[in-house]
Amino acid sequence: MDRSRPHARRPLAVLLTATAVAAAGVTALTPDARAADADLARNGGFETGLDGWNCPAGATVTSPVHSGASALKATPAGSDNARCAQTVTVKPDSAYTLSGYVRGAYVYLGASGTGTTDVSTWTQSAPDWQKLTTTFRTGPSTTRVTIYTHGWYGTGAYHADDITLVGPGGETGQPPAPPTGLTASGATSTSVALSWSPAAGATSYAVYRDGARIRTVTGTSTTVTGLSPSTAYAFQVAALNDAGESARSATVTATTSAPDSGGGDSGLPEHALVGYLHASFANGSGYTRLADVPDSWDVIDLAFGEPTSVTSGDIRFERCPATECPGVESDAEFKAAIRAKQAAGKKVLISIGGQNGQVRLTTTAARDTFVSSVSRIIDEYGLDGLDIDFEGHSLSLDTGDTDFRNPKTPVIVNLISALKTLKAKYGDDFVLTMAPETFFVQLGHQFYGSGPWGGQDPRAGAYLPVIHALRDDLTLLHVQDYNSGPIMGLDGQYHSMGGADFHIAMTDMLLTGFPVAGDANHVFPPLRPDQVAIGMPATVNAGNGHVPPAEVVKTLNCLTRNTDCGSYRTHGTWPSLRGLMTWSINWDRFGGWEFQRTFDGYFG
Repeated sequence: MDRSRPHARRPLAVLLTATAVAAAGVTALTPDARAADADLARNGGFETGLDGWNCPAGATVTSPVHSGASALKATPAGSDNARCAQTVTVKPDSAYTLSGYVRGAYVYLGASGTGTTDVSTWTQSAPDWQKLTTTFRTGPSTTRVTIYTHGWYGTGAYHADDITLVGPGGETGQPPAPPTGLTASGATSTSVALSWSPAAGATSYAVYRDGARIRTVTGTSTTVTGLSPSTAYAFQVAALNDAGESARSATVTATTSAPDSGGGDSGLPEHALVGYLHASFANGSGYTRLADVPDSWDVIDLAFGEPTSVTSGDIRFERCPATECPGVESDAEFKAAIRAKQAAGKKVLISIGGQNGQVRLTTTAARDTFVSSVSRIIDEYGLDGLDIDFEGHSLSLDTGDTDFRNPKTPVIVNLISALKTLKAKYGDDFVLTMAPETFFVQLGHQFYGSGPWGGQDPRAGAYLPVIHALRDDLTLLHVQDYNSGPIMGLDGQYHSMGGADFHIAMTDMLLTGFPVAGDANHVFPPLRPDQVAIGMPATVNAGNGHVPPAEVVKTLNCLTRNTDCGSYRTHGTWPSLRGLMTWSINWDRFGGWEFQRTFDGYFG
């Protein structure tokens, strides 16, 4: 069903060569600091956590440390080199010495925005603490410089400690005046849109909810998500610059709307168990007849409908032959089993795609063929709807397609159009579900498409425009929380498979909403909890990222009851979370129905 995805990256040799050339071109400055010089780096020893630093992939640790009680640990992943940076106020036309202690392979220390020649120094291998030092002179009008450290793609975590920037301090000036014109609008059951007038001299704004600071943004608007329905909230904003924070603005209040059940519920129980049934192939899990699927399974996805070619849009559903699947039922028995499941209140869907079924609707002709061929399958078997399980290279974003709210890429636009057509054709009872991988959804919080400068994997976040365009028609989104690399959560930390923490962080993102590619002005709005199920492998054989029943229970406790949350703090509690999805029913049968029993034990 799934595969992990490599990220695009630049050759290491190219960057090392460029770095060496740049460093060689810098004229050496006197290393001795003048008496009037000071250390301008804030919290360079990481003794107060990450205060002062922007470290999306970093965290503080108590061991190993160079001095004091804490040090930085940052872990590169995918196309992210785990950069940790802060911007410092400096004096124009002045000399500075940047130093720090690092451990790890390919660790860098540098400064950018110097106004002259940006500098960087690095070590190829530092099994123990090694001091890095570089110097630079600011330009004639430079007042701010960014200092940073980072690692390299795929080389593991690095550590840094005792980072200093020694030189004359710059003039910090005065904090800006408080922002004016704060207004609240567009309240939904879980979000409120805020906007305000710009404050002279402000470089960013702090947003407060009920007196607590919740985020910092660079623009003059933001959407606060993860709110509770039918609840009044008080909001303020403050302006920030190098000199500090202004007083807060006048308070505005907004009340979220009542919960909206929306469309696409289609008669599912309050909590649903979703599973894929290997209907067209066999593997080590063995063949399972549809009639033998226990009543616990509320949504059964027939895997898979596949295209005649990648770009044809012509989807075919071929049932597993008896030579491959001993004991397979006849077509008449199979259709009778579908009707029996439906009579018992279950939903039976055709799932399109899977690991081997690449579908790219590059033309409107392929779009129309997709609609007609999928309709034939639904009609022939009397199915309740459709599951989209596009993987691999089925979805990717063209260069320059950077706004998930207004996609331009043909394969995205045509898929949205096809699904809306099918929904309109079959009506409100049509069940529409999606099973993307984390690479195509939550990774969009950090990377979206090829990025503003190109070079990123164009598939990153590529499901987001499809989900967003169909959110009013979508019955269930069950992201595959498996076969995944580390993903950055809303806490700015990377989360990896193997425990409840990963599932909690990934699901919290869907229910809270998140900035796409880190842009606070492009926020992917939250889904309703009844639209979300959590995808997990049924057994260790089914996919990477399997967790035992105790971790499944911890996940559900945290998200629905706000208990057993561990170190990750969610942005809400969602007792109406729809349920669980697994790959697959066949593998769960192979594993003695452990996944099913865990679901039944929790939800009754």
